[in-house]
Amino acid sequence: YQGIAQVAHDTETYTSRRIIISETSTDRRGIILPPINLDPPDHTEPRRVMLPFFNPTNVKRWEPVIREICQKRLDEFDPERVDLAIDYGRHVPGDLTAAMFGVPADEADQFRHWVHQILEVGPTDLEVEREATNAMVAYMHGLIADRRANGGDDLVTYLFDQQLDGKPIPDEAMAKMLFLLLIAGIDTTWSALGSSFLHLATHAEDRQRLVDDPSLIPVATEEFLRAYAPVSVARIATDDSTIEGCPVRSGEWVMLNFPAANRDPEVFERPDEVIIDRAKNRHSAFGLGVHRCLGSNLARIEMHIAIEMLLERHPQFTLIEGVDPEWSPGTVRGPRVVPVTLG
Repeated sequence: YQGIAQVAHDTETYTSRRIIISETSTDRRGIILPPINLDPPDHTEPRRVMLPFFNPTNVKRWEPVIREICQKRLDEFDPERVDLAIDYGRHVPGDLTAAMFGVPADEADQFRHWVHQILEVGPTDLEVEREATNAMVAYMHGLIADRRANGGDDLVTYLFDQQLDGKPIPDEAMAKMLFLLLIAGIDTTWSALGSSFLHLATHAEDRQRLVDDPSLIPVATEEFLRAYAPVSVARIATDDSTIEGCPVRSGEWVMLNFPAANRDPEVFERPDEVIIDRAKNRHSAFGLGVHRCLGSNLARIEMHIAIEMLLERHPQFTLIEGVDPEWSPGTVRGPRVVPVTLG
């Protein structure tokens, strides 16, 4: 935990210009997505612009939308067997992102395809990454042009009213902001939900406790985030340094393995146990330092509602025996299938 915190807070020695390890050399920048690929002080203004949209008060606006999404997907469940990752978990952040962008929910399938190409395939297939990136950027420019012509009440039109350094946000910068929010908001929450469902499907006692006392769900969510943190990110060393006694040379990748930080016995008591009423839980699932996740408030609400509504409708479910959950590769890790029997 301490080593990861050291790197996360030292933005001068460890730059964020690249945050996904790939076969591309570290001296190449690639697409710069504000604010996540910017170091202070350049990162401050783009982050300031986006923060109000994701503050606790504003994200409550999306609670009815999240409940509607969950209700729709729950209504479509097979009465005997369902995959909680495919049939439920992936739709919550995907459909919500579509709603926030002001587009139909069925466009979420395209969003997930792009995210898969960039986060899972792209690090080892640079042509796939390039094609997906170009397609996403073009999509965002088209979305911006449509909103300028036709108006709306969504994330895009919110950005129209914001300023960077006292001036309206240029379309190029706005497209990259929207690109980032799509990439950052879908796979991460889907993975966190999938891990939560997998745990509940294999730990009947924990599931029953939440059924009996739904007020525990927010605390349990924090423990699921700690124990199954989905995200690791990278930094690039800008100078020779040392991390916890390990020498690092300028230009080398450094991986911030937040899931490992969350299992540090010097920080967490009984770190390898999932304790759903854990009282002290300063986990790093949303990152540390100036780049801590912008959308953490929204992600928490998505998880609270999705877990609550699932347990309310289906208090009993069990993982089908002999199934491999098939965890995703890449910088975001989560089970891609969680097939269960209901009832």
